Amino acid sequence: MTSLLERLDDGERELIREEPQPDWTPPMLATLTHEHFSDPAWLFERKLDGERALIFKAGGSVRLFTRNQKSIDDTYPELVEALATQPAESFVADGEIVAFAGDVTSFARLQQRLQIDDPDEARASGVAVYLYLFDLVHLDGYALDALPLRRRKTLLRDALDFAEPIRFCAHRNADGEAYLEEACAKGWEGLIAKRADAAYRHGRSRDWLKFKCARGQELVIGGFTAPKGSREGFGSLLVGYYANGELRYAGKVGTGFDDALLRDLRERMEKMERQSSPFADEVEEREVTWVTPELVGEFGFTEWTRSGKLRHPRFLGLRRDKAAKEVGREQPEEGS
Repeated sequence: MTSLLERLDDGERELIREEPQPDWTPPMLATLTHEHFSDPAWLFERKLDGERALIFKAGGSVRLFTRNQKSIDDTYPELVEALATQPAESFVADGEIVAFAGDVTSFARLQQRLQIDDPDEARASGVAVYLYLFDLVHLDGYALDALPLRRRKTLLRDALDFAEPIRFCAHRNADGEAYLEEACAKGWEGLIAKRADAAYRHGRSRDWLKFKCARGQELVIGGFTAPKGSREGFGSLLVGYYANGELRYAGKVGTGFDDALLRDLRERMEKMERQSSPFADEVEEREVTWVTPELVGEFGFTEWTRSGKLRHPRFLGLRRDKAAKEVGREQPEEGS
């Protein structure tokens, strides 16, 4: 047992278990809520607008995975190198990879790295990335997921060397409402509220809650309309979400694209063309090209209309860390 784990009290030692480092472990996922609160039993972290990453280090070997187990080592070679020199020999950590536009994390800027799978091209992209770590679930042959979150974060801070581009995700205790107000004023996406004594649940849990400043979620691309005037590529994306195994239509999105992105997305979608609509609902649009619903995008919007459509939507970027069939309409649970 490492000296760090020897610092645990008797009750905490009973919660850890000796086992080999896993090849994979599902991440803990937060639940959206619109009921914001302050509570001394909770801690509050900045909600980072980036790509979720699980880190597996064993000796000098480092592997980075998205939340749906896609390898991203070649997309972020500088992070792999920084993690390989960490003093902890073996660990599994949870975090978020981000890029910045000014002082705010920007998924649109990170998008320039997401589609790169060549390390040299990634380094030459000019987009600096940072890894914020917020949890530690395995350390030197011991599973830590049954420990309280506050203890796991203490072990994380002590076990790793936090030097650029690796950063520790700080938190604020108790006062979630004031922190959320501050976060929204700074242009952040929101906060993640976490129960301080909770174990690490490998799946979605109400022990982690999302406080959002603005609405946004992943949606599946099922088609596009023809461009008009001088616009290239396409006019709007037709998007939806899955409910009871059916792709339900959520509306069209025509903003958030530059010329290069319009061309790139058009090329991608042309390879996925199909004859019939993938949506269960009727789509009343002209000059539509249907596509196999495989691409997942991140979209911002002001609200859902009563008819189940997006109001004032905008495209933020493509996601690769979630399968299309997993995309549902995100809304707060009853009682949250």
